[in-house]
Amino acid sequence: MILNFTIKKLFLIDCLGALINTIFLGLILAENEFIFGMPPAVLYVLSSLTFMYFLYSLCCYFLVTRNEVNYFKNIVIANAFYFFLTPFIVLAFYKSLTVLGLIYFILELLVLGGLIFFEINVLNRHLQQK
Repeated sequence: MILNFTIKKLFLIDCLGALINTIFLGLILAENEFIFGMPPAVLYVLSSLTFMYFLYSLCCYFLVTRNEVNYFKNIVIANAFYFFLTPFIVLAFYKSLTVLGLIYFILELLVLGGLIFFEINVLNRHLQQK
């Protein structure tokens, strides 16, 4: 399965995932603090970060034609940063989070963790081919 994925496809997957996460964080969760419990200011910062990931992946998908691996490493590192940042934010605001808020962030971490694992495998495959 990993062999069928090009870095180009993963830029697109990252792009779409970051856009979906930006919409959820910045529009849905931030506008419904009483349902999720995370302060909107925190969610706007997170959604800004995911929006930057969206723009980066989108630009890479359309513009990068050479040295894709180098650009791809950046998004894997960025995803890992976000993956490790999220639990700290959840712990900092744990008392205000509702069950739905906690579920959202746990699911986000599970999805992102799976994506990072997959991306690292694809990255390793490409590095071994060089």
